[in-house]
Amino acid sequence: MVVVGVLMLRDRRALGDEGAECIRENAPRVLGFGLGTGVFSGFFGIGGGFLIVPGLVASTGMPIINAIGSSLVAVTAFGLTTAFNYSLSGLVDWSLAFVFIGGGIVGSLLGTKMAKRLSGTAGLLTMVFAVLIFVVAAYMLLKSIGAFMTI
Repeated sequence: MVVVGVLMLRDRRALGDEGAECIRENAPRVLGFGLGTGVFSGFFGIGGGFLIVPGLVASTGMPIINAIGSSLVAVTAFGLTTAFNYSLSGLVDWSLAFVFIGGGIVGSLLGTKMAKRLSGTAGLLTMVFAVLIFVVAAYMLLKSIGAFMTI
């Protein structure tokens, strides 16, 4: 995650290609980044937008705001599939899930407004995203060290 954050900061002023899409020429690269994201997500339990967004930007050259929206569609598809399987297994606390969903809806509306506002300033949204990646990486590292120390 630290490497992803550094790479994002390095190219933070790049505006991206508004017309970027998955075409024959970049499909292997998009597939490779998708595969890498899936491997890291499955192995380390990390992923979602923190790996999909940089992967989309790197493989297609799209603006970060478009990559955020595209990653949300992908994460929703993965999440709905997994949520359906967990609910069939009886592993969902529905009251807790609905309260969390309510907070998530309000938060996503606020977050979308903030992202749109930050994307208008050259490189600011990318820099905020990279800093969040560093914070999550540091948190995971501290948790891992703490778990290691209790062994």
